[in-house]
Amino acid sequence: MLHDLSLDVRAGELLGLLGPSGSGKTTLLRIIAGLDRPDSGRIIFGGDDATRMPVQERAVGFVFQHYALFKHMTVADNIAYGLNARKRSERPAKAEIKKRVSDLLDLIKLSNFGDRYPSQLSGGQRQRIALARALAVEPRVLLLDEPFGALDAQVRKDLRRWLREIHDRTGQTTIFVTHDQDEALELSDRVAVLDRGRLEQIGTPDEVQEQPASPTVLKFLGDTIEVEAIAQGGRVLVNGRETPVTAPTNAVGPVKLYVRPWQLQFANEEHAHLNGFVRSSYRAQGRQRIEIDRPGGGLLVVEASDNARLAAGLPVGLRINSGYVFAD
Repeated sequence: MLHDLSLDVRAGELLGLLGPSGSGKTTLLRIIAGLDRPDSGRIIFGGDDATRMPVQERAVGFVFQHYALFKHMTVADNIAYGLNARKRSERPAKAEIKKRVSDLLDLIKLSNFGDRYPSQLSGGQRQRIALARALAVEPRVLLLDEPFGALDAQVRKDLRRWLREIHDRTGQTTIFVTHDQDEALELSDRVAVLDRGRLEQIGTPDEVQEQPASPTVLKFLGDTIEVEAIAQGGRVLVNGRETPVTAPTNAVGPVKLYVRPWQLQFANEEHAHLNGFVRSSYRAQGRQRIEIDRPGGGLLVVEASDNARLAAGLPVGLRINSGYVFAD
């Protein structure tokens, strides 16, 4: 269910819809496509009100997670399906359809696969065919609903780069649904973060990462540590010691300070805001991740670039270099 959601998608952009399961991403996509109708509000395509427009008249391309290719049709026939299904007066000539299919096969780098059947293709290749079929009808808007969700991690990474290249070449207005933060941030021109049917924030990948509008956005986009703090005259203090974080003007008294793992660094007792004992230390994506138990309960995670592993049980102090405090 969506609540008072207003979203302006710019012509030619790739907009990522990001959010946890049940946040309303697919519901919004289905309303745009005309598969579901909103209880209130309007859907505008350019200057046209499409709210009550049938699916067939919206000229929307839709790519699903599970390909939805016709098994009994060749790759070429699958791509041409939307064109061949048009009524006679709107259907392109056979030669034009053949050329468009050939051009799209070249675009998705499967030019020699036109005579094959979906069962003869890999998952990544089938998803490329599904995208080509959606592009064949020259849609006003291309809608992608978790298109890489059924693929393994390496194929997903390869197809992400490929999809971005295709978008840059075609300039197709695209809305891309995913719950994968890395996928959205890598692919999108802008990201819209949804939660429980509401739009939490929309902005460039850098904006939503570096200037999150709410704790919900911050926590969804990566590991986050919550620290009890005091806001006082624009300053933020932890255990009586001032941090570099600036508090919103209306934040006074006890507040939550949100910190990313890389915003912490080891420090001696004189400069530390927090302390604890090492639980574990391990390598992850080229950096050292250290889990630290706090004396009063709770877990801290710190990222460090050095290679030294810390022994379990070692007492450590931590300094907060930056973080986020949100207004009530």
